[in-house]
Amino acid sequence: MTPRKMYVDGKWVDARSGKTREIINPFDQEVIARVPEGDRADARAAVAAARRAFDGGPWPRMTGSERGGHLRRLARLIRRDREELAELETRDTGKTVEESRWDMDGIADIFDYYAGLADKESGEVIASPFPRTTSLAVREPVGVCGQISPWNYPLLQASWKMAPALAAGCAIVMKPSEITPLTTLKVTELAAEAGIPAGVVNTVLGPGATVGAELAESHDVDLISFTGGVETGRKIIQAAAGNVKKIALELGGKNPHIVFGDADVDMAVDYALNGVFFHAGQICSAGARLMVQEDIHDRFVDALLSRMQRIRLGGGFEEGTEMGPLISAEHLEKVERYAAIAREEGARLRLGGKRPDDPALRKGFFFLPTLFTDCTDDMRIVREEVFGPIVTVEKFSGEVEAVDRANNTDYGLAAGFWTRNPDRIHRVSRALRFGTVWVNDFNVYFAQAPWGGYKRSGMGRELGRAGYEEYTEIKHIYQNHDPRPVNWFGATGDEAHDGG
Repeated sequence: MTPRKMYVDGKWVDARSGKTREIINPFDQEVIARVPEGDRADARAAVAAARRAFDGGPWPRMTGSERGGHLRRLARLIRRDREELAELETRDTGKTVEESRWDMDGIADIFDYYAGLADKESGEVIASPFPRTTSLAVREPVGVCGQISPWNYPLLQASWKMAPALAAGCAIVMKPSEITPLTTLKVTELAAEAGIPAGVVNTVLGPGATVGAELAESHDVDLISFTGGVETGRKIIQAAAGNVKKIALELGGKNPHIVFGDADVDMAVDYALNGVFFHAGQICSAGARLMVQEDIHDRFVDALLSRMQRIRLGGGFEEGTEMGPLISAEHLEKVERYAAIAREEGARLRLGGKRPDDPALRKGFFFLPTLFTDCTDDMRIVREEVFGPIVTVEKFSGEVEAVDRANNTDYGLAAGFWTRNPDRIHRVSRALRFGTVWVNDFNVYFAQAPWGGYKRSGMGRELGRAGYEEYTEIKHIYQNHDPRPVNWFGATGDEAHDGG
């Protein structure tokens, strides 16, 4: 087991307190790494390094094409080390190594996309209402960015933050989840290899209550980006008020997946499974709230149940594994509590609802694929984000009812629906109040398209041009090419008020 360190101002360092944390594999609780456990002092040192790099360093003063060249080199290095990164991600999170490989491919694509976008921002000429003047709106880097990424997709979510911030010319302090930091540390190493100057990328480890809080409160941080839970998001908003810093939040969702009666049932079932059980349901966009029209409800549930019974649980490196463990003992207990609440509220348990009996899985944080039917939209299991392999099914009669009930949620991250009716596609996709709506598909994202939510799912956007713009400020530059006296103040006689 090789000890790992934090990266601050171009140097690998231990926590100032000397504290460390063990990182475990959720499949068997094996200790796979020991990392520094930073605190506020470490976060302050990283912010100071980023501040120096932004205020006086070369990175924000490079041309966009120069920054893009560094990001392209970083993308190539990620592809070079794809297998190492995928193995680290699987050991850290428990997901299957095949899923981790897909993640690494997508991460490289994200850095490539923003490398290409870095030199495309040339400003906008604005028609001036005044003669002999020009008006230009330009985007400039926002400054020092604190970036707090979650444990479920550690490097993927980090890349959604790092790549656009670096493309824009910002300096960053990245705080990965304290329980899944390994791939973020590896890509920090690759960023240095790609030639990104010291102080531009800093990675500090430690709890959100100390390191994350310091980033949110610091007056030297110009923007805070956070992906995680609603309660933490509220605390960040309050802390960020100190210097009125920009905020970008992605706070999860409870995402309806609607199946209308004219849908291809087998196809919808197949995508419903993908929408829920990748990474054991630990996905902010999981389609864990299935809504099925009454005339196909029973057939759909029977088909879903049949497929769910065959889902293979196991270790991420084992041949044939389809679903791995949950991330921790604490999270497993949370998912168990939600299953118990669902039964208490009257939902009908059709499958799962407990830990597996298989002795080979006993050391891991496994929970069986779980199906509840006879659900109503006032149940907690339907309204609250469980973040586990539990899917609920509600029955509806018609289109208006389906849309009204789907929108009756505190969240607004993503939704999907299945139909063959072109008119319905237009009506429903516009009526659903969610940041992303998938039609005859589910859980698709890519670098070019914006990602983010309505309501309690957060504010701001990641990915696409919108993700780049989050890390910029707009400046208006106005030039008068032929200034003439205004003669408003202090002028006398004929001079008064005749300027132009």
